[in-house]
Amino acid sequence: PMAAAVVLLLASRLSLPVQRTISAVATVAALAVACMLVAQAGDVPSVYRLGDWPAPAAIVLVADRLSVIMLLLTDVVAAGALLYACQGTDRRGSYFHPLFQLQLMGLHGAFLTGDLFNLFVFFEVLLIASYCLLLYGGGARRLRAGMHYVVLNLAGSALFLIAVGVLYALTGALNMAEMSVRVAALPAGDAALVRTAGLLLLVVFALKAAVAPLYVWLPGAYAAAAGPIAALFALMTKVGVYSIVRVYTLVFGADAGPAADLALPWLLPAALLTQALGVAGALASRDLRRLQGYLLVASVGVMLAGIGLFTEDGLAGGLYYMVHSTIASAAMFLLADMIARQRGLTGARLRQAEPVAQPALLAALFFVGSIALVGLPPLSGFLGKALVLSAAPADARGWWLWGVTLGASVLALVACSRAGTLLFWSVKERTGDAPVVRRAMWRTAPVAGLLGAIVLLSALAGPADSFTRAAARQLVEPAEYVRSVLSAR
Repeated sequence: PMAAAVVLLLASRLSLPVQRTISAVATVAALAVACMLVAQAGDVPSVYRLGDWPAPAAIVLVADRLSVIMLLLTDVVAAGALLYACQGTDRRGSYFHPLFQLQLMGLHGAFLTGDLFNLFVFFEVLLIASYCLLLYGGGARRLRAGMHYVVLNLAGSALFLIAVGVLYALTGALNMAEMSVRVAALPAGDAALVRTAGLLLLVVFALKAAVAPLYVWLPGAYAAAAGPIAALFALMTKVGVYSIVRVYTLVFGADAGPAADLALPWLLPAALLTQALGVAGALASRDLRRLQGYLLVASVGVMLAGIGLFTEDGLAGGLYYMVHSTIASAAMFLLADMIARQRGLTGARLRQAEPVAQPALLAALFFVGSIALVGLPPLSGFLGKALVLSAAPADARGWWLWGVTLGASVLALVACSRAGTLLFWSVKERTGDAPVVRRAMWRTAPVAGLLGAIVLLSALAGPADSFTRAAARQLVEPAEYVRSVLSAR
């Protein structure tokens, strides 16, 4: 992605078909490399030291099972979003394709870096690209949502930098593997300061992940963004979720001395609150894109409910559900854009409207996507929620997890049913407009492809669960990660 972005920026006068070709080749190549890394992933993480400098001074890229899951997820969603964008969205302004590739560069770097400061750097790369993409196409609605998005994320970035500075002052390390060793060895007198820095990081990551009560920026921003950009933005919250998993199992895990299990008391209650407020927002939504934004917030609550248990079973269930919900959300953002385009609206208002092309096809895609989002059988959303619930402890936390998750699922089903009824009940088919019908058919291809990926994830639930379980085992037992990164002292 970085190479493609550089070429596209330096050769900005290239025709749009050439830009599309370069962007598509880079995205497909990244997807192929991600598949190779998944096939190669094992118990020992792969470590790349930039410039071949020795650890811990080196800037390292680390590919363990968690990282390669995130890479593959990123490139699958990016491929669908790019295919959709090439059917007209990329004509609405300048520099769509270099910005798209810079966004991918930031996402890939965030998932691969083994250095806390460079996690901040890649956060900024993907955020700067996302600021421009959110405003892509112009309009007062996007400008207003973009200002909220930019201000909140700049505040989060400032807090991130302060927390990293405090941790560096305490430990003298930025490499996360080295930092985990030094945090565990800190004297008791530094406990308050290191815990403060760790909790400050948790607030930053919770803002990026759209965890309650820090989720308020997401529904408006995602509803204002163009369809393929909103689909790509479905990955943005996962950067925050990934950072929580990585940092609070490695640096602030069970062996972190004065900062052990720092996020454990906070994460599960926040996750349950996120689920509840997400479905409440979905029920109140009168726009399909905003409804999808709130359901994305609720899905973050489900995955963090499993992750917040910090057990092997909970982490495995949360990771499996994260893969499912990200793909489902991306598909539904694309579908919402299709519906809005056909009705000539700036948003897919939840109301019966004029005839549309291929209503039966759109309704079928909406039905499958809604089943996926809500978590009904037989698709992988049901399996993911079952894995999360099966990991619930046999105490009050477990009862709360079961009650909130099942209740939120029922309310999400009500919200999607109401939306489907208003959008498709008794709607007539638009006839006599062959170009509109052809464009509608082409635009369904990426939506159908992403929903097909969900079906594949459901069919391969056994191998996928085994892989996420192995990834969870690496997270709860990080000694091999630390040894691999620091072995070249």
